[in-house]
Amino acid sequence: PFHLCCFSAETRSRLGAVASRAWTRPCANSVEEEGGACKMATEEDVAALSLAPSKVLNVNIGIMGHVDSGKTSLARALSTTLSTASLDKNPQSQERGITLDLGFSSFVVPIPDHIKEKAAGYEVLQFTLVDCPGHASLIKTIIGGAQIIDMMMLVIDVTKGIQTQTAECLVIGEILMDQMVLVLNKVDQLPADSREEKIKKMQGGLNKVFAGTKFKTPIMVPVSATGGNPDSPVAENLDGLVDTLKQLVTVPDRAKEGPFYFAIDHCFPIKGKGTVMTGTVLSGSVKVNDTVEVPDMKIEKKVKSMQMFKKSVTVASQGDRVGILVTQLDPKLIERGTLATPGSVPTYSGAILVVEKIRFYKASFPTKRKLHITVGHTTVMAMVHFFTLPPGAAASSGAAGATAFDFDREYLTADELVDTSADMPSGSQ
Repeated sequence: PFHLCCFSAETRSRLGAVASRAWTRPCANSVEEEGGACKMATEEDVAALSLAPSKVLNVNIGIMGHVDSGKTSLARALSTTLSTASLDKNPQSQERGITLDLGFSSFVVPIPDHIKEKAAGYEVLQFTLVDCPGHASLIKTIIGGAQIIDMMMLVIDVTKGIQTQTAECLVIGEILMDQMVLVLNKVDQLPADSREEKIKKMQGGLNKVFAGTKFKTPIMVPVSATGGNPDSPVAENLDGLVDTLKQLVTVPDRAKEGPFYFAIDHCFPIKGKGTVMTGTVLSGSVKVNDTVEVPDMKIEKKVKSMQMFKKSVTVASQGDRVGILVTQLDPKLIERGTLATPGSVPTYSGAILVVEKIRFYKASFPTKRKLHITVGHTTVMAMVHFFTLPPGAAASSGAAGATAFDFDREYLTADELVDTSADMPSGSQ
């Protein structure tokens, strides 16, 4: 529910006309209303306002974890708005009983106090949930999902602890995320008389594991996304999880300037309308009637219309999840990919990258090995050649202190990837 006092005076007057709840308990932030109490409104009431998307601050949260840890159940329990790709709508997912593709859904909450100043101009905070698969064979899909999120929830089955894909998701989180919440799911499956003890024991073990990661002491929230136990017929502590997300959320840096770049995760036809490409704006912005390009196909199309979670919009910018309608484009040609400002995304056959070896990978990684390179939702094969600075040479620093390649310096070829975690002076290239 929403306290009316959390909104502007104009919105309060509009929302008060449709608010479905009677006067309730006094509110700490109460407006000057009868009895010092604050009227409550449900999310359906807020939907009745048809707030312009420009008034909605969107934050993308990835839900990751091992297969069958309850990720989709958690998304279902939290969400109030579903996209065309959500909650395992894929027929193969329903047949196999596991998540095979990215799912998108959302829910809204009032703007938390600690970000109100920076979020000035927004009316509500929308959490868009990106439900990622957990099966090992779908790691490329997980990586694609991880590159479009601002925060991460790592879901752990409290009855099993860390499993193989849990560790893989942790590695991805360390690379891409600054914030992560550990969700200890399925607490309803623990015996009621020893539940607290078992949860504390699991938390102690996880603290030891995460002490060696960038997250050090992550916040852990025990929940039951579904009531599988007859003694626990309803979800547990989801409000506590939402409160945690609200406390940790920050206003993402969104750049509306620069070329438009869009990660396509689904593409489908609408009879009599055209082809819809859904995805997340990674940079820049796009407007209706703009011309956009599918870079790898060199196809240009005009944007006919756009929607954000079933609401028509005329503009979308970095961080927004949107569906873009174009005409005369065969959806069979695009399953995943990118959309961009024409001419802004070059294609190339080679690149110089600064790389680090993941500490959990113990085997050697020799030069000339073939491997998969995944950028966004696109994966290609590549052959790598490693080289590094001479012993004792200091590395050049780039943006945010990262090791940078310097064309004015000499590098030595390396037979294998150097482990930069062992106090090496520079990263391998």
